[in-house]
Amino acid sequence: MSDSSPLPPVRLHPEAELARDALSTPLLSRAARLARWAGPDTRVDAGGGLAEDQLPAAAEALGLTGDDAAAYASEAWRVAVDTGLVEITDEETGTVTAGEDLALLTGGAPQDVLGVWLGALETVLADASVPDLDDLVDAMEEGGEIDLSALDWDPEAEAEFLDGVLGNLYLLTVSDDGPGDGPVPLPALAASMIVPSDMGEPTNDVLEQVSDAMMRLDDQFRLLEPVGLVEFQPVDEALMADADEEPSAPVDDTDVSRYGMVRLTPLGLYGLRARLLDAGFAAPAVGDLADKGADALLDGTASYPPGAARAETEQWLARREPLAAARELLAAARGTDAGAPLRRLRCQQALSLVGQEAEPALREVLDDAELGGLARVWLTEHGATDVPVPSEAMVFWLTIDTVAAQLAAEGNSDELQALVEGLARQHAGFFAAAWRVDHPATAEVLEAMGRLHPDKKVAKEARKAAFKARSQKGD
Repeated sequence: MSDSSPLPPVRLHPEAELARDALSTPLLSRAARLARWAGPDTRVDAGGGLAEDQLPAAAEALGLTGDDAAAYASEAWRVAVDTGLVEITDEETGTVTAGEDLALLTGGAPQDVLGVWLGALETVLADASVPDLDDLVDAMEEGGEIDLSALDWDPEAEAEFLDGVLGNLYLLTVSDDGPGDGPVPLPALAASMIVPSDMGEPTNDVLEQVSDAMMRLDDQFRLLEPVGLVEFQPVDEALMADADEEPSAPVDDTDVSRYGMVRLTPLGLYGLRARLLDAGFAAPAVGDLADKGADALLDGTASYPPGAARAETEQWLARREPLAAARELLAAARGTDAGAPLRRLRCQQALSLVGQEAEPALREVLDDAELGGLARVWLTEHGATDVPVPSEAMVFWLTIDTVAAQLAAEGNSDELQALVEGLARQHAGFFAAAWRVDHPATAEVLEAMGRLHPDKKVAKEARKAAFKARSQKGD
């Protein structure tokens, strides 16, 4: 992902709802319980971790049992320290007390709670980039130092890899053509980081790298689920059995879910967007433009997918009186700059969501050279009477403007090609007249039509018309 181009906008849940989700996550709720459990007799080691002899009591306070109880208690304590829920008041004696941020979980605003949760998320993400404990022990040198070369582990590269995976998962989730709220197969996520986009059939070496990455992600998502970032279905243990061992049950290799499935939670979407913003990415959210002017709405939604653009526009309209909103949209849609056609298309889409109350605003621009065609279309579609018939010049201008907007929105799409074919078929002599249209994008549109039309004769006519349009302007 590039930090210069905006990502598709995310639809976030209300902050109050997200804060409740954060408080109910296993990890943050355990950290808060330990912060309240800690007292004058609680001691920590030199690194701020809970003293080993106190781990059983901490696990008991959390209601944890089993072999992993102490490890879960230790992790929860580390989160409590890192997020300020507990504070080490005396490093020499290891004395602790409740931190100032503990009160935020019960008395703070939703943003305060989410701020604490984001701190917990950073702690877990850092842990997820660290090798398995057994590997660390194996790589331990005399004197307690870790030999990173023996681990074949680059901390920075590992963190970047996980960030990249989470970025791709975010992009898949917020894109109109992605799975949305649905889960993503772990192999596909691993492949998105390993397999080059221009590679046809992956080589055995690349497939092996994908498999290794998939198993790494399996471990990492198991760590990330308790903090509420994801919902995760781990890799089926039977798939990891020794090849010489007979599986205990029939193995269905075609069931992709057995290779792991992951989806971002609403809280996870919030958290990743916050991290993307901190990293300098343009990561909009639906509703960002609701309190801004119509010019910001039309420009801001220019790059949005259709569903997100509609959702953003609905929020913007909900805050305004229909007639005033229509007038503001029409005023913002004017212009001869390169972005103007797409602004007018977004304006037309926005006005389609406004009821009959907008009719006076549309009638006011019937004689406007840039908006008159758009106004006639709206009035006709809404059953208005006495709609003036557009001049031929207005029809051609609106046609060029519409194609220019579609080019800006979709590029050379199948839908645009169908539009181009329809125009050439329905209007005899279209290109003979179109090159004379006084629109800034006339030549560009005619060139695109020549590029897109499958009929060589028609395409040649379009290119000739484009040449005439350029010559007319002296380009």
